[in-house]
Order: sequence, then C-alpha cells, then structure tokens
Amino acid sequence: MSNTSTISKSLIEAIKARRTYYAISNQSPISDDQIISLVQDAVKYSPSAFNSQSARTVVLLGENHAKLWNIVKETLRKIVPADQFASTEQRVDSFKAGYGSVLFFEDTTVVEGLQNQLPSYADNFPKWSQHSSAIVQYVVWTLLEEQGLGASLQHYNPLIDEEVKQTWDIPASWQLIAQMPFGTPTAAPGEKQFQPIDERVKVFK
Repeated sequence: MSNTSTISKSLIEAIKARRTYYAISNQSPISDDQIISLVQDAVKYSPSAFNSQSARTVVLLGENHAKLWNIVKETLRKIVPADQFASTEQRVDSFKAGYGSVLFFEDTTVVEGLQNQLPSYADNFPKWSQHSSAIVQYVVWTLLEEQGLGASLQHYNPLIDEEVKQTWDIPASWQLIAQMPFGTPTAAPGEKQFQPIDERVKVFK
C-alpha cells in the first residue's frame, strides 16, 4: 500500500508541475537513451481506441532537432510578411534553442483499417485517433517534466508536413499532429490562472 501511495503522489505532483516552457536550453539532465526510453514507454503503454496503437513518434536530437526548426523558419519566411517576421523568427529560434523535439503522428492506415472492419463506428475512428494521440502527447510532456525537462506543444502542421516526411523518410500514411520542443528550462513559466474547480467538476453521490 505504501508503494502505491508513493507512486500516486509522484504522479500527481508531476501533473501539477507540468507547464508550457518557452525558455529552454540545449541541455538535458538525463541521457539520450533515457529520453528515448521515456518516449517509447509513453507510446507503448498509452491507451488507444480498440487497442489500435495508431500513435507514432519521431525523436529528433542534436542536428536533427535544429534541422526541424530551420524547416519551420524557412517555411514561415515564405508566408509571413517581412515586416512581421522578426517576432516569428524569435519564437522559432526559442524552440531551436532546446535540446530536442518529439514529433507526434497518427498512422492513417490503422485508422482506415478500423473503419473498414467496423463500419458502424467509421465516423468515430478519426476522432478517437486524435484522442489517443493527445494522451500520448500528455504522457510524454508529463514524463519530461518529471525528469526536469521543460516542453511546449506546437502545431506547424500541415505547413511543414511534406518537407518533414521527405527529410526523415517518414511513411506517407503517418499524419503529423504536433511538435514538442524540449530542453532544460532557463526561466519560470508564466503564472497560470485557474477557473473555480466547482464550476468545472460536478459530483453527485
């Protein structure tokens, strides 16, 4: 019983501590192997509709991490007015300053297979796929926080989809959902305001 209590306390504290960090450095308190293992465990053990296991991830470290954000920057340079690009470049460079990035995908082949197998649920499977992706994203984010790494969740898809797939030879069926740059925090996150919890959680007993 004591072990369960300890684990539960550790989990809730990590959940409470998880925040969006924009100020991050290219340092990590844990090894690359530990980061990779953390992401693998999140993907392996996160739940999915009908145990479809449609989530896919790509971990980018070192030069590959920097390359991602260069792709984002140059893609945005083509569409953001020149007189407004400085702030865009500064934001993208803050992500590039991190230690690594996790790319989150969903395998559309898996989703389409379920739609064919269970046509009565066909309209729901794409939505459930997004739900399961969100779970993986949240688990990775919380585990990174627990290890002393700050992260944020970005969505530059679909603008960068094709170049990302070409650069890292990503299967055509993998749909890019989100990007998560991470690194050691260099500044505290902004203060978070909470709505009254009684207005958000109803209890009947």
